[in-house]
Amino acid sequence: MEIKDIHKVYFIGIGGIGMSALARYFKFIGKEVAGYDKTETPLTIELSGHDISIHYEDDLKLVPKPFLNSQGTLVVYTPAVKTTHSEYQYFLNNDFVIKKRSEVLGLITKDSFCFAVAGTHGKTTTSSILAHLLKETGTQLTAFLGGISEDFNSNFLLEGTDYSVVEADEFDRSFLRLSPNVACITSMDADHLDIYGDAEELRKSFLQFVERIKPGGKLFIRKGLPLAGITYGIEDGSDYCIRNIKIEHGAYIFDLGTPDGSITGVKFNKPGRHNLLNGLVAFAMAIQAGSPPYRLAEALATFKGVQRRFSYRIKHENFVLIDDYAHHPTEIDAVYDAIMEMHPNKRVLAIFQPHLFSRTRDFGDDFAKSLSKFSSVLLMEIYPAREEPMEGIDSAWLMEKMTNPQKKIVEKGELVSEIKAQNPEVLVMMGAGDIGLEIIRIKKELEYAH
Repeated sequence: MEIKDIHKVYFIGIGGIGMSALARYFKFIGKEVAGYDKTETPLTIELSGHDISIHYEDDLKLVPKPFLNSQGTLVVYTPAVKTTHSEYQYFLNNDFVIKKRSEVLGLITKDSFCFAVAGTHGKTTTSSILAHLLKETGTQLTAFLGGISEDFNSNFLLEGTDYSVVEADEFDRSFLRLSPNVACITSMDADHLDIYGDAEELRKSFLQFVERIKPGGKLFIRKGLPLAGITYGIEDGSDYCIRNIKIEHGAYIFDLGTPDGSITGVKFNKPGRHNLLNGLVAFAMAIQAGSPPYRLAEALATFKGVQRRFSYRIKHENFVLIDDYAHHPTEIDAVYDAIMEMHPNKRVLAIFQPHLFSRTRDFGDDFAKSLSKFSSVLLMEIYPAREEPMEGIDSAWLMEKMTNPQKKIVEKGELVSEIKAQNPEVLVMMGAGDIGLEIIRIKKELEYAH
């Protein structure tokens, strides 16, 4: 199926961050769009405001009639939807064209110059910085992002169709549907072991992804990864390298070394060395579109960020609230390091909502070690997402492993009173589940208190 042959697009799981970007794209190019999701969220409400019909019960009667005709209809689904879903079963058994989100991304981007950002951490921030840099330098691009860019206030950007920016997601081997011209790999830490079984299988999958880069294409890799490519790093002699870092007024100032020379006094506002690396590889990739390096360096200084990626929700002199999507031990470590760098010697309360029973089980010891670094920790119950509960795996099991005695399990309703009782100087809330929705309420309550 070619894009020109599609007239109607139906999404099963339309509220997902990646799915909603695709829905925006198809609506923008004039297709009829509708969909199902389990729950109403700010994303689905916004989509409904763009004349997209969305319902929240698995019921064929609620699917708009034109979408029940297979002629010219594309059905897009997310792997998070169970195969027993009755709407999915209907489309499956009635000769509809059904594709995963990743297949559709491959279809959309195959005729453009495609930038793909891969890695177990940093995909959304890196692709958002890349989209921002390309837009600021006048590049005609379409970007599909895995988070809400604070620069565009959206997870979708359409400035033209010459170039595309996508996240190459390793979950469910989705990235093997893409054929990029330029790709980067930010990290290859063990994750999604419910899909891969072990770290070696995950590594093999990244090697397969590298093979999908088009002939003559380029691969950028963080220095130290077991791959051949153009390297980037901090103070380590990489092909693209950040040197002489200083912190001024909460921003990084540094020199940026490239194969063609150095740019001095570059500014970047997002805390964390991990974010510096994301900015560096986005810069290196953007050069491949012919953007002038000095202009790209200027654009780095104006990048605002991505919602829930080390986002300051409150920033007072005596109290800071940080919101972050961290849901893997490596990401929690990166958040901790960024806080220590930007807010040294402060009392830090971490609230963490584990995401998936399998991930909690697979990395229990690492989670415990990472969380124990904070001054104190409040643990919420595990957010199940697509999984059923696992016997013996819960937040109490995880808390038992933590060496820091300042730890406690809390219900959502207890969060505000517990935060007030502890009165931290820095509060960081982390997780990939619905903890992001709690932030709004907590921010409102705490702003009055400070």
